[in-house]
Amino acid sequence: MASSEWRVAVGEHQTSVAWDHATAAGTGTVFVCAHGAGGHMSDRSMLQLSGELLSRGLDVVRFDFLYRALGSKRPDPMPRLRDCFAAVVDSVRQRLNPRTLLIGGRSMGGRAASMMAADGFACDGLLLFAYPLHPAGRPDQLRSAHLSSIRCPVLCFNGTRDALCREDLMRQAVAAAGSIWTMHWLPGADHSFHVLKSSGTTDAAILAEVGRTTEGWLTHLRSHA
Repeated sequence: MASSEWRVAVGEHQTSVAWDHATAAGTGTVFVCAHGAGGHMSDRSMLQLSGELLSRGLDVVRFDFLYRALGSKRPDPMPRLRDCFAAVVDSVRQRLNPRTLLIGGRSMGGRAASMMAADGFACDGLLLFAYPLHPAGRPDQLRSAHLSSIRCPVLCFNGTRDALCREDLMRQAVAAAGSIWTMHWLPGADHSFHVLKSSGTTDAAILAEVGRTTEGWLTHLRSHA
């Protein structure tokens, strides 16, 4: 993939940003995509997701949260995650001036974006992948209280085997969030969107389903803008 890179100041520190250019006909849409707690901007899942979305006409901006930029594997507190995310988005607005700006990401990164949107952070939509509704094995500790405050369109993907997102609880949370929330379930996929060989499908097919669904959602979004 063709990429451009730059650095963004976040307080007294800096982090890395990579802008991946759409390989299909561009739509003027830029998606700022944050990594999960155990990942980073160039991990396998981030690059695979970016590649799929690029083929659907989206530009993708990846970045490292500060803890990763500083060499740590321990995630920052949510306010620090959000400050970093916001600084990257501000830089993207200045440099790229996107026609349509989406924010989101994988797991923890998507959760940070959803909390920003719930507090009124300006964007045209949210793209969430493997939203972590609760810690593994702790479905009583829901991370859904803010979802009903989101006012922009949301497309969220979760696997039906996701240990961090019990399907019945997510359906209840989405119902409370209202019609702006589009939930897409990936049959047999876990938190990493991996499927078992016995499932009758493949990881590549799941990723392609993510791409097709995102493309259709964006088409609908633009037609109702």
